[in-house]
Amino acid sequence: MKHLKSRSQDLRSLFENNITIEYVAEPLKAVSAEAEVIEVLHWMQVQDFDVVGIETGDTVTGYIERFSLMQAKSGKCSDYQRVFHPKELIAISTPLIKLLPILQQTPRLFVLDCNQVSGIVTCGDLQKAPARMLLFGLVTLLEMNLLRLVRIYYPQDSWQKVLKPERLEVAQRLWRESQQRNEATDLLDYLQFCDKRELVLNQPELLQQLELKSKRFGERFLKSAEQLRNRLAHAQNLVSGSSWTELISLAESMEKLLIRCEDIE
Repeated sequence: MKHLKSRSQDLRSLFENNITIEYVAEPLKAVSAEAEVIEVLHWMQVQDFDVVGIETGDTVTGYIERFSLMQAKSGKCSDYQRVFHPKELIAISTPLIKLLPILQQTPRLFVLDCNQVSGIVTCGDLQKAPARMLLFGLVTLLEMNLLRLVRIYYPQDSWQKVLKPERLEVAQRLWRESQQRNEATDLLDYLQFCDKRELVLNQPELLQQLELKSKRFGERFLKSAEQLRNRLAHAQNLVSGSSWTELISLAESMEKLLIRCEDIE
């Protein structure tokens, strides 16, 4: 049986050409520059908005933060307006895959559509389906490549002598259940993520080629990838017990590891 090789470049191409930040951004709510601070602050608290745009005429010319208004006693919103900094702006056509490293540097970005600020995107928007699709595609490709490496480095079922007996039994049970449904393919296809991780990390040559510092480092890293996969699969909070900075760093590291996996023939 020939096992097709999916590439990280294919995933990147899909998200660069078809899925932009338009699919995760939220419309930026705006108030008049002449609006009273006390009224706007109350409205922002009720709506749970941290930031709203400031409109002068029909154009959003800046923004205000709820935190800064909480210090105010009176006045108009224009008195507390902040001007958009170029580093805070991002085009609506920007590929979603390029958003992750940018969000690692800033808590939010304002979205430009035809030279007008129309939306806002934050790390929280990475919880949405398009971003989850990107992350799930990345971790799935990584798992597929781990299995491909197992096939290369463990010819003629030699992996069965390395895998712990209880883990081998799990794979064999799943394989037999599939046989009963006339679905069984190859016993290797019934290994779990943790099994593939263990087999790959058991090969010193692979550790070196994949540039994993040590078996312990590789285990921690791939366990984090597996935990992310599980949170994605079960529609759970992506940063439960973690942070957005750590998640984005993990995604970038997974992509780099995936590329190194693909270089091994």
